[in-house]
Amino acid sequence: MKRLGLSVVAALVAGALSLSGCGGGGGSSSSSPAPTPVPIPPAPVPGPTLRTLANQPPVGVYLAMLLTDGTVMAQANPTGAPGMSAGDFYRLTPDASGDYAAGTWSRLAAPPAGYAPYASAEAVLADGRVLFVGGEYNQDDYRLPFGPHGLTNMSAVFDPVANSWTMIPPPPGQDYIGDVPSTVLPDGRFVFGSKLDKRMWSLDPATLTWTAIASTGKNDNFAEEGFTQLPGGSVLTIDLTTIPQSEHFLPASSAWVQDGPTPVSLTSPTGTPGGLTFGPAPVQVVGGVTYGPGPAGIYFPPGEIGPAILRPDGTVFATGAAVAGQTAHTAIYRPGAAPGQAGSWTRGPDFPGVDDADDSSAALLTTGNVLVAGATGAFYEFDGTNFSLTAAGPANARTAVPIFLLPLPSGQVLALSPTLNVLARLYIPLGSAQPAWAPTIAAVPATLVRGQSFTLTGTQLNGLSEAAQVGDELTAATNYPLVRLTYAATGHVFYARTHDHSTMGVATGAAPVSTKFDVPAGAETGAAALVVVANGIPSASVSVTVG
Repeated sequence: MKRLGLSVVAALVAGALSLSGCGGGGGSSSSSPAPTPVPIPPAPVPGPTLRTLANQPPVGVYLAMLLTDGTVMAQANPTGAPGMSAGDFYRLTPDASGDYAAGTWSRLAAPPAGYAPYASAEAVLADGRVLFVGGEYNQDDYRLPFGPHGLTNMSAVFDPVANSWTMIPPPPGQDYIGDVPSTVLPDGRFVFGSKLDKRMWSLDPATLTWTAIASTGKNDNFAEEGFTQLPGGSVLTIDLTTIPQSEHFLPASSAWVQDGPTPVSLTSPTGTPGGLTFGPAPVQVVGGVTYGPGPAGIYFPPGEIGPAILRPDGTVFATGAAVAGQTAHTAIYRPGAAPGQAGSWTRGPDFPGVDDADDSSAALLTTGNVLVAGATGAFYEFDGTNFSLTAAGPANARTAVPIFLLPLPSGQVLALSPTLNVLARLYIPLGSAQPAWAPTIAAVPATLVRGQSFTLTGTQLNGLSEAAQVGDELTAATNYPLVRLTYAATGHVFYARTHDHSTMGVATGAAPVSTKFDVPAGAETGAAALVVVANGIPSASVSVTVG
């Protein structure tokens, strides 16, 4: 259940994020005729930097999705300010050199009137379109208990090329969806688990139709859980109702395998033990699709959890939520030797200081570290052993400081916060990827023509991880290839929109995979270096000529 602190903020939080390890020196005066020399402070330890975007978004934005043409789609934050809506979307386009910090913002088309979701499930599909499913809130109604539009079962797909939306009929008999855990399976199907029960559904991207999936052996309903795709296509989740249990889903058999308890608590208790009423949902026609009616009911939120990110070594770093003022924990999951076998857990390092990852965002860095935005607005990195503060939050933060993290093809991470006085920054980590983590190009035409489509084949085109997650809703996985052209004569950068990837799996190893890409009609001509990028890590370049 998404925190509502950001929807009722009356003023911006003053101050900006400051890097840890950077300090100032001070002087002192003395009445002594021979003052003691002031010691020279040690040089700050090198660390990541935060770079402010030259052009800030026109409104506060939070959720962001990396499109397959290298641009970013961002949703306006529903602050309740006059004229702002969760149905407002914007695009960030990098400049001619591929720099997102110098990029520009433009307005995108809005969904049909009646669908303005917040805290929904999202995915970039294999064909390059963007899917929005459900929403904990809708139509800018953020009441608790839920208003009649809460936990909506509406869904829509956005076509970035046509700049248009298409509404999707709800799964048969699924009166409410809300904020649900979800992922895109290797075969391209989008799947989610029901917030109010144990039902699972898959969406066929080609027909935009829903199919019920068996969820044999599932411990509990999917409320507030998150999905993390594992190598081979299994899906890990940590239970929030039958705590501290965990389990993973096998798509081939539609069965859940028990992974046992986490070694430490990763969940916070419910804040509303009496439950929250919802419904009845009215009959509505949105974009030509009829939704409703839906019955009234009571939802009992089980608590919260933090994001869980698959790392290049095959382990999952899972972060915990905690009651304010208490220490939050982490845990490390190792998959079993075979998909049908249970994985194992070990305890991870606790959050430094008093912070947690309740409804927070995390992203995989190109270094293999996991970047986590704490509830205080601070940044932390987990390197496989240590969990360290890398950038402090605002010193005067009184409540939750929402920060959304999105890995970019530049290797940087876009950090968005609708409540800070600087809305958008780039987190620039130290270090680089190991060569074995990079995608490879096996075949691509040496001569490309503007306005035409081509096929690229290689390995690990989807990266080693989904690379981004919030605890349950607001999913922004980046496990798909991007194709980047850098021209020899000008140094200008163009992204060729990719689509129809042969797989949406992660860590596909030496298996040959492919994607199609469209050379922009407005691209330059001449010699260029072509790379394929996955999770911010580029392949070795291939020389091509664009005509």
